[in-house]
Amino acid sequence: MLIVRNLSIRYGGIEAVRDISFDVPDSKIVTLVGANGAGKSSTLRAIIGLVKPSGGSILLRDSYIRGRRTDEIVRQGITLVPEGRHVFPDQTVLENLKIGAYLRKDDISEDLERVYTLFPRLKERSWQPAGTLSGGEQQMLAVGRALMANPALIMMDEPSLGLAPIVVQEIFNIIRRINEQGTTVLLVEQNANMALQIADYAYVIENGTITIKGTGQELLKNEKVRAAYLGTGAK
Repeated sequence: MLIVRNLSIRYGGIEAVRDISFDVPDSKIVTLVGANGAGKSSTLRAIIGLVKPSGGSILLRDSYIRGRRTDEIVRQGITLVPEGRHVFPDQTVLENLKIGAYLRKDDISEDLERVYTLFPRLKERSWQPAGTLSGGEQQMLAVGRALMANPALIMMDEPSLGLAPIVVQEIFNIIRRINEQGTTVLLVEQNANMALQIADYAYVIENGTITIKGTGQELLKNEKVRAAYLGTGAK
């Protein structure tokens, strides 16, 4: 589905991402794990066209997308759930969801029903201003809005950030359900334990480079990963 090769990203004189390569296979969940400032979010922003890479290539289904506008990339099948949700607070839940489908010219009713099935609370609050929702509900709305573009690949940046543990579990269950319905997922997440439990493949990014890679289960058992990100294992 997605092939990233030798990607580098600079902000002025700072190299945030250095020559990283990874694959996101069709219908799988891939997670990028790492500390704050490791380069995870910059990688997602480069893929969606919000940041201009300084080097490397990004292919979606054998089509080069590096350098294309964000709207063109969305049309090709990628959406991003940004860190911090960024819902439109004065717009209703339904209006926010329709904004997610703004590039579409076809009937969106089936996808709207899919979102409401995944998130029944959004249906109950469809006429409520998004700014009045709880943090967990706003995160659900951000995910639902991204799904309204009917993406082949949905990228999520820190979907559990700032949420209560019970809501975090619900969000990860929904991510799994979205994937089971056929949508490929690229997940950036500081909650390494939860992310690795649902991931088919995982990459650890440290200081802008990939240092460890493998299946989600392999990384859960990796002593370096356990010590650095899971709070267990060798010190």
